[in-house]
Amino acid sequence: MTTRELNIYMNQSIERLIKNTLKATFANPQATAFVLKMQKVIVEAQKKRENYETSGTHIPAFLISSITDNCNLFCSGCYARSNGICGTSKSTGENLSVMQWKQIFTDAVEMGISFNLLAGGEPLLRKDVIFAAADVKNMIFPVFTNGTLLQGEYLDIFVNNRNLIPVLSLEGEQNETDKRRGNGVYDKIMLVMKQLNAKKLFFGTSVTVTTENRQTVTSTSFLETLQKSGCKLVIYVEYVPIEKDTAYLALTNKDCEELDQAIDILRKQYESTIFLSFPGDEKYMGGCLAAGRGFFHISPGGNAEACPFSPYSDRNLTQVSLLEAIQSPFFEKLRSSGLVDGEHTGGCTLFEKEDDVKNLLL
Repeated sequence: MTTRELNIYMNQSIERLIKNTLKATFANPQATAFVLKMQKVIVEAQKKRENYETSGTHIPAFLISSITDNCNLFCSGCYARSNGICGTSKSTGENLSVMQWKQIFTDAVEMGISFNLLAGGEPLLRKDVIFAAADVKNMIFPVFTNGTLLQGEYLDIFVNNRNLIPVLSLEGEQNETDKRRGNGVYDKIMLVMKQLNAKKLFFGTSVTVTTENRQTVTSTSFLETLQKSGCKLVIYVEYVPIEKDTAYLALTNKDCEELDQAIDILRKQYESTIFLSFPGDEKYMGGCLAAGRGFFHISPGGNAEACPFSPYSDRNLTQVSLLEAIQSPFFEKLRSSGLVDGEHTGGCTLFEKEDDVKNLLL
């Protein structure tokens, strides 16, 4: 798939996403009004990306920004802690300032990037950056949070800034969630969902899928709980065993196939809910979308990385512009080597081929 073909496919995928979001927000006039407004913004963003494509530069539609390396939880098997994104043991230096993040956000809008996934660490620990994102109205910011800090003033921030979309992390029912995230976390998340629903906010959940919880998180009972809580977006993320002794939790090829089948059934069963699967859905887009094909990752310290699961970089946003980061020679090598746009059967390609990735930096 050429970059131009990929750009067309991504635009079509975003259009379907917006259409599905309108369906999901049909009973919520405020959310629907926001989506209709953003629909026009996204069309303008597509035109900007197409102009760059004509001049020879492929601009991804998505960014993933890890805005902090701090977190208030210690979840078992956390990729962010293992990769040094989160915590101090492997910290690569100072976090980007709020002004540096604001510049990245505004530059991204000018280039036609429509979505910026805010992660961490726990992104709500950087209230200054959350406020900065809220001010960038022509971009949608899904905020991937553990949910435990989403109360009080933060609820008001999300109510007043619909371009910030809370995405709360769950591992399944209470037993699965508390086992990985700590006692009492599940109840806190359920309370937050109730409050978000009462405020008529559009929100979602992110579920890390393992061999232990796969059947639970695709079960009717789990989805019914989310439905009653008002959740309209479910993002399934296949577990990546950054910690070698957790390899048994990673899905097999058969597990991935069965997960795809289960999600297809859920999409038909719950038509008012949006279901996304990562990296499962990538196989329909000609391979891994990392390294700027569909997205790239910015670390708390500003490293431009192909993917959160592959923390290697040749450019830092404190030294280059966002456009120069996208034009990274390392990203180009990843794409031309076939590591990200070859045959994709599920699972994280760059994690599985870590040695090949590191060799490209030599």
